[in-house]
Amino acid sequence: QFYSSLFDDTYKKPNNNMKKYIILLFLSISCTWVSFAQTIKITDNTTMQALANVAIFSISPKAAVITNWDGEADLSLFKQADSIQMTHLSYNTKIFSYAELAALNFKVALIEKSFSLDELVVSASRFEEKLQDVAQPIQVIKSKELAFVNQQSSANVLENSGNIMVQKSQLGGGSPVIRGFETNKVLIVVDGVRMNNAIYRGGHLQNVITLDNSMMEKMEIVFGPGSVVYGSDALGGVIHFYSKNPVLSETDATLVKANAFTRYSSVVNEKTGHVDFSIAGKKFGSLTSITYSDFGDLMQGKNRSSEYPDFGKREFYVERINGRDSVLVNENVNLQKQSGYKQYDLLQKFMFKQSDKISHTLNFQYSTTSDIPRYDRLTQLSGSNPKYGEWYYGPQDRLFASYSLNLKNDKGLYDDARVVLGYQNIVESRNNRKFRNDHINHRKETVDIFTLNVDLAKKLNRHEIRYGIDAWTNDVNSEAIQENIVSGETVPTDTRYPDGGSVMQSVAGYLTHTFEINDQFILTDGLRLNHIRLHSEFDNTSFFPFPFNEVTQNNTALNGNLGLIYMPEKTWRFTLLGSTGFRAPNVDDLSKVFESVPGTVIVPNPNLRPEYTYNAEVGISKRIKEEITVGGTAYYTWYRNAITTNKGTFNGQDAIMYEGVMSQVTMNVNAAEAFIYGFNAYLNVDVTDHFTIANNVTYTFGRIKTDTSNYPLDHISPLFGKTSFNLKVNKFRGEFSVLYSGAKATADYNLLGEDNQSNSADPINGYMPAWMTLNLRTAYQITQNIQFQFAIENILDRNYRVFASNISAPGRNIVLTLRGTF
Repeated sequence: QFYSSLFDDTYKKPNNNMKKYIILLFLSISCTWVSFAQTIKITDNTTMQALANVAIFSISPKAAVITNWDGEADLSLFKQADSIQMTHLSYNTKIFSYAELAALNFKVALIEKSFSLDELVVSASRFEEKLQDVAQPIQVIKSKELAFVNQQSSANVLENSGNIMVQKSQLGGGSPVIRGFETNKVLIVVDGVRMNNAIYRGGHLQNVITLDNSMMEKMEIVFGPGSVVYGSDALGGVIHFYSKNPVLSETDATLVKANAFTRYSSVVNEKTGHVDFSIAGKKFGSLTSITYSDFGDLMQGKNRSSEYPDFGKREFYVERINGRDSVLVNENVNLQKQSGYKQYDLLQKFMFKQSDKISHTLNFQYSTTSDIPRYDRLTQLSGSNPKYGEWYYGPQDRLFASYSLNLKNDKGLYDDARVVLGYQNIVESRNNRKFRNDHINHRKETVDIFTLNVDLAKKLNRHEIRYGIDAWTNDVNSEAIQENIVSGETVPTDTRYPDGGSVMQSVAGYLTHTFEINDQFILTDGLRLNHIRLHSEFDNTSFFPFPFNEVTQNNTALNGNLGLIYMPEKTWRFTLLGSTGFRAPNVDDLSKVFESVPGTVIVPNPNLRPEYTYNAEVGISKRIKEEITVGGTAYYTWYRNAITTNKGTFNGQDAIMYEGVMSQVTMNVNAAEAFIYGFNAYLNVDVTDHFTIANNVTYTFGRIKTDTSNYPLDHISPLFGKTSFNLKVNKFRGEFSVLYSGAKATADYNLLGEDNQSNSADPINGYMPAWMTLNLRTAYQITQNIQFQFAIENILDRNYRVFASNISAPGRNIVLTLRGTF
């Protein structure tokens, strides 16, 4: 009737051709309107960003579609449906009728889940699998969460998780501690390539800050030994960083996406700027990212415990005035002078999707910093004077390049395969000069790292088999000179590592297997055979007359794991896991010469042997009425040949002269036996779809067994955890959280290791008071493209230090961030 009325006799009748054009025009307009009405748009409730891969389906009529990168899908097949379900692994499911969707103008916002065992993880086996199918505890921090917590570095992100304690010797650093294992006993992996290298030390590192958290797709934290899949070093766990990829277009048009933000934080006078953009067609894409940060001196909290009214005060600092070191009074004792630094992070990725079964990725990353002051050394005294006029790390340079080949195959030896070739160049240096001394020592290390990973996966009925080989080599070069800062003259001095160079190599093969026995039982198992070789040469022994000129070690290890998952019903889940881990001594363990703490010097020990762990753990979780999830994991680790620091001798002497100071000789040794046990527990409550509460707490205890008594194992964190209250409503997200730590008791300090009692509240016997911070962070989506974030950290401005840290934690911090997504 509509079309016939257009041609009623009361109107002038057009000619036949004109009539056809008018009909086609109105049909086109009508079809366009109908198409628009049948296209649904699904977004995130708080960020308003499009949600891809949302599954939309109905039973009657039987239909299913998935949203594209724009969060859109065609609903033509659902017109008669009374029940249309929308499901995403990370979001709460919603159900509508077609009529209800029409009333909403076909626009739906989903609310993110607070907790989900359906989350897909990769780190446990190097291939995607559901979290509920993995026996080990794993925490996933996704890109959306990384943007919300909005931390200055990846080290701060890990600390904010509440499941990892992070130690710092300076502002530009951060060493994650997992289950009592730190630095070289926790494996860090980036995009499938291990970062741990031959000079990762048992003390405190800053390498993790070279990973730009603003460009991470997600972080996965695997708790417990990961030696079967990853080899040496994965004793406490594995932290795997996955950087973002270019977003390929789904149409013939070029797809351009961009993100940018600027951030200011008051506690360090931070000024950070970031921009990234992806340009892609259907098959080829490019992603570029640039981040620049300028961190000033760190302000510590001013509200101290009455028991320790002067703890952490920075009362003096050294500046060179008119060619002479001068001690200046710090006008604000809470401002930790000479702690700031700058950082630059670059990322470039190219992706080529050759076909649905073959894709290639080139990945380039570069990070560098300005000089980073070693804050704790600049606060040390020698008598009544400062001990050092200068002590700083040179620029921490990390160059990363990798090529990844991803294959899919319906037949043959694999369903999925991945080959990764990687190269890394790491440059770091230590520079120190005694107070009112004109000679500065420059010690520089360069590490070239080559890696190869070949990983394959095959599914056979209820069996999933994953296997592969990996190999890597580290080439270490150590240099050292002493410079006269007045004349500019230089002379050789003792190197930190063997001056003749060191090479560390590994080759390994592994096999893991998952058997879904039935809907209730899942069995997991795996084996790995690993061989590691290390060779170091000492060319110049004039500084230290070592009784050897070279060190060579060959170590072979067989590791395994066996796990059982039992799910008697949907609301219960039990896990039982036994696993082994190993760590071969590296160049730092065997052959370094270094003043670890004032008055002690570490010397090489060529007889050091690999350390092994034997781990047993049990986990349980329960879902109560779909709103409450409670669970936890308890573990016990037998630690054999544990590498720890102890008193020793050098050429029969228990003390030697090092940098002009008579110092106690110590060396890394294998303890006969040690043990660690502990637990992690969590409670998540979905009060409503919009308001949730999350709690987690971690406890660890460790001891070295001796003939007479058990002595504290170093790096063991006190009890710590996090409680957070989360609100998600239209365009707004807020979190109020409490981060806390119990006291590190004097009886639990290892006075010879890296517990750093000299920087604690009791510098003789060691003691770190308990602490707690209150924190508020918010995000408001002004428009679909613009977001404003506001946060206040450490609201009460408490003064505290994280256990074993040599710099006080940030005081009250106001963070302002403006983000744009285009």
